[in-house]
Amino acid sequence: MIRRAVLLPLASLLLCAGAGQAAQAAQAAGYRYWSFWDRDGDDWVYATQGPSTTRPSDGDVQGFRFAVSEDSSDAARPRGKADFKTICANTPAQDGKKRVALLIDFGTTTDAPSGETPPPARTACAQVSHDATTAEALATVAKPLRYDTNALLCAISGYPEKGCGEQVAGKQKPSAQKKDTSDDGPSLGLVAGIAVVAVLGGAAIWQVRRRGQS
Repeated sequence: MIRRAVLLPLASLLLCAGAGQAAQAAQAAGYRYWSFWDRDGDDWVYATQGPSTTRPSDGDVQGFRFAVSEDSSDAARPRGKADFKTICANTPAQDGKKRVALLIDFGTTTDAPSGETPPPARTACAQVSHDATTAEALATVAKPLRYDTNALLCAISGYPEKGCGEQVAGKQKPSAQKKDTSDDGPSLGLVAGIAVVAVLGGAAIWQVRRRGQS
């Protein structure tokens, strides 16, 4: 009876350790997609609307970054200089039109889909009508664009060739990538749990044998 009473909680402990490891893996999953940003002074701010509904003003700077992200707080910002005067220096103002400076960052090889290489980041000055959306501005300088059936932006200038917002398992934030952790081995919590189970299991067997000898 002692053996059964002890081993049942031990099994529960193992299940909890395994569940914790599975939950940690689920939280690490990210998505590969184009994120959309507004330039606010010297900072990039994650856009509150999509490019198909955002209507920028003349002189605005907006950015796109292709990367693997868990959510907007984890999303990688566009890299490179994003100054309206520099990007649109060779595009003079025209009556009835606005100029929108765009920075397009195709991301890193780490975040690239298998078999694809990201093009270098580039900038462009889109000159469009005053009521044009960011998507319309982007279409004038970075074709071909690709969208899915839900109007999600999947590709800019044909990159990537396929895929759209797919889930990527095992994505980790840089701060979580420590030398003493590995996706190929058990987590520290699981190892500790197994050690505790081993100690308690030995104690249970010793108590059973002691009772049998008395």
